[in-house]
Amino acid sequence: MAMMRRASSGPVKTFSIGFEEADYDELRFARLVAQRFGTEHHELVVRPDAAAILPKLAWHYDEPFGDSSAVPTYSVAQMTRQYVTVALNGDAGDENFGGYDRYAATLLASSFDHALAWPGGGLLRRALQEALALWPRRGRRTSVLHRGRRFLEGLADLPERRYARWLCHVSGEQQEALCSPEFRAAAGTADALEVLLAAYRQSDAPDLVDATLGVDAALYLPDDLLVKVDIASMAHSLEARSPFLDHEFMEFAATIPSHLKVRGRAKKIILRRALAGLLPQGILQRPKMGFGVPIEHWLRHELRDLVTQTLLGRRCLERGYFRRETVQRLVDEHVQGTTNSQQVLWTLLMLELWHRTYVDGDGQMADQRRTPRHAPVPIPR
Repeated sequence: MAMMRRASSGPVKTFSIGFEEADYDELRFARLVAQRFGTEHHELVVRPDAAAILPKLAWHYDEPFGDSSAVPTYSVAQMTRQYVTVALNGDAGDENFGGYDRYAATLLASSFDHALAWPGGGLLRRALQEALALWPRRGRRTSVLHRGRRFLEGLADLPERRYARWLCHVSGEQQEALCSPEFRAAAGTADALEVLLAAYRQSDAPDLVDATLGVDAALYLPDDLLVKVDIASMAHSLEARSPFLDHEFMEFAATIPSHLKVRGRAKKIILRRALAGLLPQGILQRPKMGFGVPIEHWLRHELRDLVTQTLLGRRCLERGYFRRETVQRLVDEHVQGTTNSQQVLWTLLMLELWHRTYVDGDGQMADQRRTPRHAPVPIPR
C-alpha cells in the first residue's frame, strides 16, 4: 500500500475489518497507516450476527471449508466491492519471508532435537509427554498458554510429524474418538500427514525452515488461503490480486537464505528491513497477529445455541457420522471454558451446513442483497 501511494496520483482506497473483541481487533493499526499515507480509508466491524452469512458461505465454497476467517474475508470483500472492482492483498508475504510463529517454532524445536538424540533422550521425550498431559487445554488460540501447549505437543513428537501437528486441528486420536466406525470406513484411509511428508520429501531446500516455507507455498497457500480469498471476493465480483504471488518475485524470495527471514523469535527480517523507510516503526516492529476471528468467544456466547442445535440436533446425529457423546463433551467443555475446542466445533459446524446445502438439498442460496454503503472513516490529517 505504501508503494501504491508513491505510484498513485491520488489517494489510495484502503479497506480493513475489525472486531469488538479487543484481542482480535487491528483497526487502530490500520488507521495509523491510513493516516500516515493519507488514504481514503473504509472499515467494518464484524459482529457475531455475521454468522447469518454461514449458509451463504456453505453455498459459495462448495465444500466443507473450515477456515473461520472466511467470515471476515467475505464481509470485507462485500464492503470493498462497493468502491472498487479490483483490490490488492498481502497474501504470500508470510510464506515468502517466514512470517508465521510456527516457522520460529520449527527453528527452536530443531535445537531441542540434538538433546533428544543424546543418550537418555527417550527419558526427556517421555518427560515432555508427561508435562503435556498436565498442561491446561484452555486459552485463546493466540494466548501464551495455547501456543505453549502446541509447541510442547510438537516437541514431544518426532521431527517429521511435528509441523503436521502444528497445522492440524484434530489429531488422529481425536478423530477416532469423534468419528463413528462407519463414517471412518466410508471416508477412507487418506492420511493428511502423508501428504505433508510427501511435500517435504520433494523439497530440495537447504534447511528445514526453507523446506517448511516451500511446503506451505505448495499446500497451505493454494489449498486454504487462496481458495478462501478467491471465492469470498468473486462472490461479490471483486478481483483480488496478490502481488507477493508474482512468480518471479517468489522465485527471488526463495533464493534468500532462511537466516535472513527467521532468526530466533524474529520473523520476516529482510522484509522489515526493506520497508524500514516506508512504514511507521510501530507497524514494523509489532508482532504478527494473523487474521484471527473471535470464534472461541462467539461459540461460548452468541453462537452457543446455533452450534448446540445444529451439531446435537436430530438431523445431524441421525447421519451417524459422529459420536454424540464426544460432540456433547466438546460443546460442554468449550462453553464451560475448560478447553478451547473452537477449531473442531467450527469445522463440524461448516461440515453440517455444507451437508444440508449440497447433500440434503437445502441449497437455495441466501439473499445476496448488498449492505448499505459504508462511509469513509475520517482520518485526522
